Amino acid sequence: MIARIPQSSSKPTSALLFLVLLIGVSVVAQTQQKPEQLAQQSSESWLALVDAGKYADSWQEASQLFKNAVTKEQWQSAVGAARTPLGKMLSRKLKSAKYTTTLPGAPDGEYVVIQFDSSFEHKQSAVETITPMLDKDGKWRVSGYFIK
Repeated sequence: MIARIPQSSSKPTSALLFLVLLIGVSVVAQTQQKPEQLAQQSSESWLALVDAGKYADSWQEASQLFKNAVTKEQWQSAVGAARTPLGKMLSRKLKSAKYTTTLPGAPDGEYVVIQFDSSFEHKQSAVETITPMLDKDGKWRVSGYFIK
């Protein structure tokens, strides 16, 4: 015997069903994204803070490992000294993204080492290396940043 759901012209029910399906599709899409993609999205948001000179905010959004290694004041001083002479960010293009569970000098965990070919107002060609990690809160957060 097959149970039959009564048909009704109730729009709230069909809207609710649509919303539930939409949420389900969104969750499935997120779980199918590779760590490299999720880490890159997080890194680009974090880099936008640095590009805007919001160094304190970038420290706040960094991983716990990052915050344990450098104080907010130390970070603001160091990143300001490195970025200010470069001038305005002109372009940034993904060069590589590599997932790893080990890095020299860092505890085992989930990391993605990302490199961007970047161009600044006063430095046409630079390579930015940013290393997000899967933090204890389940979010990808930056654990390291270097410009060469």
